[in-house]
Amino acid sequence: MVEVMNRKGFTLIEIIVLIVMAGIIIPAIVVPFTTGIRQSRKPEMVAAAMYLAHQEMEALMQFNYCQPSLNIGTYNSTINGNTVQWTISYVTSAAGFPTSTTGDVGYKEIAVTVTDPQGSTYKVSSVVTRF
Repeated sequence: MVEVMNRKGFTLIEIIVLIVMAGIIIPAIVVPFTTGIRQSRKPEMVAAAMYLAHQEMEALMQFNYCQPSLNIGTYNSTINGNTVQWTISYVTSAAGFPTSTTGDVGYKEIAVTVTDPQGSTYKVSSVVTRF
């Protein structure tokens, strides 16, 4: 007569198979999760950079065409780790604008570019007129 033993627990082979399977499955789950967490801050950075660009544009748009604050040139500053650059230049040719190679035709373009700490850039442009 065969006596049946009431077995409880796992064998060594079963434990080894479980460890190997966990070693394969866990990294496949954890890597995309950690990548997603690292990039979850990106929308916040985009919003902050665009806010800075629009804020700088609003500050520049309050000046009249001939005021020294709108002198032709490129200017830089750093705000909260973001590099803000604004360029003021004469509009020399574009659809709907007079063209000239001599400079001032009554239109200045203001271009504000913000570069976030990760190197992404965001640009806002506007035109100021003398008329």
